[in-house]
Amino acid sequence: MNVRIRGIYATALTRRFRAAGHEVVQSSDPIEERFDADLGDGAADLAVETSRDRQGVGLRGDPESVETGRTLLEIERDAFRWEDPAPFGSIHAGVVEETGNGAATVALGEGRAGYLPFSDSDEYVERGDRLRVQVIEPTPPWADDDPRLSTSIRAPTPGELAALVAGERGIDAPDEETAGLVDLLSVDLPEGWGIELGSSARGTSLAELERALEAAAGLAADLDVDDDDIDESEAPRRLASPYAGAWCWFGRESRFALDDVRREVTPTMPGHHRIKTGSTRASDAVDFVEAIPDCEVREFPFDAVAGQFGPGEGDTLAIEHGKPDGRLITLGRGEVIGYDPEGSVRVRREMTPGGTYDALGVEREAGDVAITTLAEGRWWYPTVYKDEGGRRKGTYVNVCTPVEILPDAARYVDLYVDVVKHGDGRVERVDDEELEQAVEAGLVGDELAEKAEDVASSIERGLS
Repeated sequence: MNVRIRGIYATALTRRFRAAGHEVVQSSDPIEERFDADLGDGAADLAVETSRDRQGVGLRGDPESVETGRTLLEIERDAFRWEDPAPFGSIHAGVVEETGNGAATVALGEGRAGYLPFSDSDEYVERGDRLRVQVIEPTPPWADDDPRLSTSIRAPTPGELAALVAGERGIDAPDEETAGLVDLLSVDLPEGWGIELGSSARGTSLAELERALEAAAGLAADLDVDDDDIDESEAPRRLASPYAGAWCWFGRESRFALDDVRREVTPTMPGHHRIKTGSTRASDAVDFVEAIPDCEVREFPFDAVAGQFGPGEGDTLAIEHGKPDGRLITLGRGEVIGYDPEGSVRVRREMTPGGTYDALGVEREAGDVAITTLAEGRWWYPTVYKDEGGRRKGTYVNVCTPVEILPDAARYVDLYVDVVKHGDGRVERVDDEELEQAVEAGLVGDELAEKAEDVASSIERGLS
């Protein structure tokens, strides 16, 4: 299959997909230079794009291509993959739930909602309206924002080399020369659809452009759903899906494994992908270091990275608690009160009163504080809860994928099983059943679950 790859993982994934026998197309100039090859400019069967927060990648294409791509993204045991219930190009009979701040929140069905900017709507929108919308920008399950919608309907190719636009006329192209190529093609295009050519169409061959437009034309018939066809009693629901979609989140082990793959192609410092995940500034610094001839970094430079980009003492750090089903829960933000250049920080959070602490069974009271110690790359972290007078109320040790300490947040995926030490010294292991259920549901792999159980057993022995 033809694959289009974009973002900070492009070099490593290009190497991985090519090694599996797939053709990589529409590559950037740096990628072509690194591989010293003409990688092709044709239409893509599968698009692989880095998520906006750089934590992972999204896939879109036909179901078979997406499944093949998902398999190739099994980098290490801490790579998690999920299907997208609102994939790119999908059309929904939506119900407007809220309006405000220049956009409407639209229920799409299957537990998903999207946001429709008023600028992307052909008509006035208010609460309770039922309307046909299309996903134009999907979002990963761990993101705070919803997929972006439009009331305009497009029939795109996965890599957006070409698309047809319902209700439009003419050709929208990067330049007149590219637009003129359409006259040389023998594609039977449907009436009432305009042509939109992406920037990658510039310089592509006639055969590949024809292939892309034929694919778009084939989709147009399936996507031609009128507002009048929406049965109000069945909304919200999905009306059509031209493509399948999936998301993959890379854990710390997977990012370092991708470093190894990238190193087969071009000089790559340890922690290349881990550092680039942190911020744009950090990403630029990595490029600078790797561009210096004979500049060799032998191990992941945590102190240098944190010293330049954070976190440091006095900074605010969020604890981002991922779940194996793709959700992301921010446990809170606290002040960094301790920093170890070897790769750990201590974070102090002031707790709000009310309820009890999970598994500890003690009340959350005014004046309570939580002191969390987070170590880069460790499979667990402890939080000590203290009352206003400094008396220890208990310790909760969370077992998780290797912790990554980014400039603004510490991040990991929770592996359910945890160990607690009560105020009276009693040690208890909890939530083993939740881990077993996650394995049965296919959310956690056997190897990862075995690692979590081993870590929990070690902690339990250490605290007893």
